[in-house]
Amino acid sequence: MDKFSPRLKNLFDINQFRPPILQTLAQYDSQKWSGDWRAGINVALLAIPQGMAYALVAGLPISYGLLGSAIAAIIGGIFGGGRFVTLGPTNATAVLLFGVFASIGLIKSNGMGSEESLSLLPWILVFTSVFLIIASILRISFMIQFISRTVITAYVTAAACLIIANQSKHLLGLQNTSGDIPTTFWEIIIHTLSNLNLFSLPALLLSLLTAFFYVLLQRKFPSLPNVAITLVISSLIAVGYEQINWRVTCLDSFSLAGSFLTIPKVSTFATQWETILSSAFAVSLLCLLEGLSIGKSLAARAGSRINTNQETMSIGLGNLGCALFSGMPASGSLTRSTLNVESGATTSVANLVAGLLILLGSLVLGNLIAFVPLCALATLVVFIGTSLIKARQIKTVSRATGSDAVTFIVTITVGLLFSLQVAIFAGMITSIILFLKKVAEPELREYGFNEEGELAEMSLKSKRPEPEVSIVHVEGELFFAAAELFYEQIRRVGDDENLRVLVLKLLNAHHLDATSVLALEELLEYLKEKNCHVLLCEVRRDALRILKNSGVLERINRKNVFPHTASNPTLSTAKAIKRAKFLVDGEKAKVTIFADSQKKL
Repeated sequence: MDKFSPRLKNLFDINQFRPPILQTLAQYDSQKWSGDWRAGINVALLAIPQGMAYALVAGLPISYGLLGSAIAAIIGGIFGGGRFVTLGPTNATAVLLFGVFASIGLIKSNGMGSEESLSLLPWILVFTSVFLIIASILRISFMIQFISRTVITAYVTAAACLIIANQSKHLLGLQNTSGDIPTTFWEIIIHTLSNLNLFSLPALLLSLLTAFFYVLLQRKFPSLPNVAITLVISSLIAVGYEQINWRVTCLDSFSLAGSFLTIPKVSTFATQWETILSSAFAVSLLCLLEGLSIGKSLAARAGSRINTNQETMSIGLGNLGCALFSGMPASGSLTRSTLNVESGATTSVANLVAGLLILLGSLVLGNLIAFVPLCALATLVVFIGTSLIKARQIKTVSRATGSDAVTFIVTITVGLLFSLQVAIFAGMITSIILFLKKVAEPELREYGFNEEGELAEMSLKSKRPEPEVSIVHVEGELFFAAAELFYEQIRRVGDDENLRVLVLKLLNAHHLDATSVLALEELLEYLKEKNCHVLLCEVRRDALRILKNSGVLERINRKNVFPHTASNPTLSTAKAIKRAKFLVDGEKAKVTIFADSQKKL
């Protein structure tokens, strides 16, 4: 027990719960503040209308989106590891939550959730938080390593396309559209095109003016909070529209009053625990993959890295705060995280500032928000979405290898045709399957001297005219998926009746497991029946331990096993060749070397 106690002590170290903001503030200065406050303002101005929109997508009251945005950003600023992940409601979590409510009949005819859905939501958030905090404590957020940059690039590109398409109806000022509400990229595009005749000239003109002023400000004054300034200018133009009897749709006013403390009802959990647990698991996994993928992507662009365990803890605590204060599921927001970084954020203080401003704005600026034109906000969101599409990265990941191209196509196609939450899973599974296929297909090639005395590749059907000692370099992965192919290839080499000794060099054979060890043992028995001796040389310490623990080493003649010596790398092979000469009992034998390789391209 003593040797495990340090590991357990480190696993449950209370310092994991120490807010990183304390260390950040201890090293804080005015230079960092100049970027953080600007980023905080920009993110807050974007998060307020976004929070309301995502609440409506999920079938929740607007206040849930506002409070969710504020609480998650504040907790993310306190417990998050830096500036690359800004927490809040997202399109994916909102759609997923709506799907949960719809699947159990909790959505009313007007598209809003019933009272029962509001009582179910806190429990889903509580267990989402529990799952994420456990993942952080057990440090299993390393699963993000199984998501390649190809998958992340395709996911971000698909999400950006969905964001842009989703704003098209607002850019055009489409009103009174009919039919089912579209959710996928192609559905949105088709729905928008079919309703183009309903576009609003004032809205389209204001969208173009908003784009003009934003681009102008970004070029002339890139250090200013241009999102906020552009929204003010657009709002003034919208007021001027009224003088000529033009109308554009503005954001709805809102009012937050009273206490929003929520205590989950035990009776709800007792009757809906299966739905709660399954939904919470889906939301937590989506938050983990979405939030960490976004953070990892943005950090990589800046030449930095994120602490995945700390960010997982932050997301978990953020959802716990949303559960207790009438919020909705929160994850790493693609648009807000990108805007935060591009606005000059230097530390997690930017997220804290954004959260406090969202909360303050939700409390006192409800009536002023009603002057912000919806088309103007949509225009700015489109600019942010467009900045996420990186042509250079897309070209790289789609052309690097065939496996990367397939993974990219699968991920972005699923994201555009179906849903983002399914896309990242599809991409991850595709990349892993293609990787396993690649490492599980070794190809054995034999080289020898032809009649002209030149070194050339020999056919596997070539017969050995004299007793022979063969040395096989076993290189690559020898895990379970490659074990059978390894066995078959070596067995074909041993089928030649003139083969007397087969030397397997295992220095570069990695990840032996029970399946590969059993295959090796069967190979030894097969070749023994054919009067062929098998020697193992350059056996690393870890491989030797596996052979010993599995009991196979006891069933092998110890004289035929030669461990690798780091101080003298050729000693093991020299001993094996000496042993091989002894075993052929003085016969004149030729030595042939086999090379095990894999197709790289």
